[in-house]
Amino acid sequence: MKLSGLLAAFLLFCTYRTCFGMSHPKPACRYPPSQWCRSLEIALECKVQKQCMEVNAIRPNQTVPPVSVTLYYESMCPDCRIFITQQLFPTWTMLQDIMAVTLVPYGNAQVKNSDTFDLEHLDYYKLVTSSNSPFSCQHGEPECRGNMIEACIIHLTGHSAAFHIIYCMESSADVLNAAQPCLQLYAPSIAWSTVDSCVEGGLGYQLMHKNAVMTRALNPAHTYVPWVTINGEYTEENEDKAMSSLFQMVCQLYKVRNSLLLFLSRYEFEYWKKIIC
Repeated sequence: MKLSGLLAAFLLFCTYRTCFGMSHPKPACRYPPSQWCRSLEIALECKVQKQCMEVNAIRPNQTVPPVSVTLYYESMCPDCRIFITQQLFPTWTMLQDIMAVTLVPYGNAQVKNSDTFDLEHLDYYKLVTSSNSPFSCQHGEPECRGNMIEACIIHLTGHSAAFHIIYCMESSADVLNAAQPCLQLYAPSIAWSTVDSCVEGGLGYQLMHKNAVMTRALNPAHTYVPWVTINGEYTEENEDKAMSSLFQMVCQLYKVRNSLLLFLSRYEFEYWKKIIC
C-alpha cells in the first residue's frame, strides 16, 4: 500500500501551518501533490525529495484495511454538495491509499408506488419517462434525474473516474448541465449516449432501486442528508468529526499506527504520527 496520498496530505497541510517547528513554503512546481513522490525527478523539481525519502522509508502493513466512508446523499441537496466538494473529495484525493469511498445517491427520495416497481419486469421500465418516474425526490424531478445520472456514472465508469465526475458536477452551478462535459473530461472513452441510455432505460431504475434498498437498510435509519457511515456504522460523534474535519478523522482511524508500533520505538512512532496525521 503506497503512502503517496499521506505524503500529499502532509505536505499540503504544512504549506499552511508550521510543522516540526519550521515553516515550509508552498512548493512551486507543475505537478499536483499526489505526484510529488512518483519519481526522483518530480521530487527534486518540487523540492520535496527529503520528505519523500522519509515517508517511503516506512510503509504501512498491506493487510490493514482502508477506512470505509459511505455517503448517502442527494444530487441537489445544498449540504450534500458542500460536504462532497469541501470535505469528502479533497480528503479522498489526499488519502485515497488508506480510504475507500462509496457514494449512494438517493437520500430522502421515495418510491411513488412500490406495487408497480418490479425489477423482474424490465419492459415496464422502457415505458417510464421522466414525466412519470416511479420516484419522487426532495428537490423535485431534476434531482431524481441527477441521482440517476450519478448512479449510472458510478456503474459505468468505475469508482475513481466516477468520483471525479460527480465532484465536477456537484461543484458546478448547474449539476445537470455539467454532467455531460464532466463525463467528457474525466471519462472520454464513455459516450454520453451510454449514460443517457442507462438513465432512460431499465438499468437506471434498477440502480436506483438498489440505492433505495441500501438507504432503507440503514440502522439507525437516516433522518437527513448528508448521512455518513464510517466502516459501516453511524454515530453522531463520527458524523460531527466527519463534517468538521474528515481528513483528520480518517487519519486517526486508520490502523497503520498499530502496525508501526511493532517496528518503531515510542519516540519514532510519535515522529511518524506527526508526519502522517
